[in-house]
Parts: sequence; C-alpha cells; structure tokens
Amino acid sequence: MNKVASVLKPVAHPSKSNIGLKQAYLKDMSETLSDILAKTYQLTIKSHLYHWNVVGPLFRSLHELTEEHYNALFGATDVIAERIRALGYLAPVNIVDASVFAPKKGDVDHLSADDMVRDLIDTHEEAVRAMRDAAGKAGDAGDVVTEDMLTARLTFHEKALWMLRAIIAE
Repeated sequence: MNKVASVLKPVAHPSKSNIGLKQAYLKDMSETLSDILAKTYQLTIKSHLYHWNVVGPLFRSLHELTEEHYNALFGATDVIAERIRALGYLAPVNIVDASVFAPKKGDVDHLSADDMVRDLIDTHEEAVRAMRDAAGKAGDAGDVVTEDMLTARLTFHEKALWMLRAIIAE
C-alpha cells in the first residue's frame, strides 16, 4: 500500500453485511475505495494550494477552475467514504498528516502555472486509472452501486483532464 493510502487504511466494522456481495469482495473494495479516497484528498489539497498560489497570465482561469475542482473533490470525499460505510467497513479515520497529500512548500514556490497544471493532470490520471480498475472489479462482482459511483467520479475527472489540458494547449 502506498504512503498516501496507508494513512487511510479502513478498519473492519464488527458486523457482516449480507447484501448479495461476497465478504472478501466487500473487504477488498473498501480498501480500494480507501485508496481512491486518499487520491481524492490529494487532488483536493493540491487543487486548493495551486488555487492560492498560481501566478502569471493563466492566473484567473486556473484560480477559478481549481476552486471548482477542489469544491467538487471535497464533496466527492463524502460520497466515497459513505460507500465504504455502506459496504460494511469504517471510513478511514487516520488522516493524521495532510503533508502526506500536499506538495512541499519549496516545490510550489518554483512551479509555474504550466507546471501546476501538468502536476494536476498527472494526479488526475493516477486517480482515473485506479477508479477505472475499481469500477471494472465492481462490475464483475455485480456491485452496480459502487460501479455507478465510480462512473460518476470518472466523468468528473475526465472532464477535469480535458479542461486542464485545454488550458496548456499550444
């Protein structure tokens, strides 16, 4: 498990769910969703930090876009955490150090607006790959609710990627 996800590792709920999905799947998917939750927090924090610190000719467009994104991403954290609960597991409770999610101060000091957008693109793409894989597993298991939630999240991220790429297009 990567460093970001390790602080969000889910703890099993004492009761077993009988919702037509196998217990092993429920455990695995709750852990996978916890990793996705970590990636979502990471994007929320990066988007917020870049919102505050972007400078240059792209300032206004990036300032407004990152604000839209961090608000949507923060809302998504609740949706993802509630799905983990619905699967019968506790939502992660050990978000002890936001610095795990955030770029370092020195990194932000030296990033151009273009660099910030490229970093956001890379981070969104990482989240998309994880969500696409998880959605496939959910579909294979017959977990249409998780699959649907991940489809909605993928829709957001792919639109965000389109917009971010359009900003830095030459």
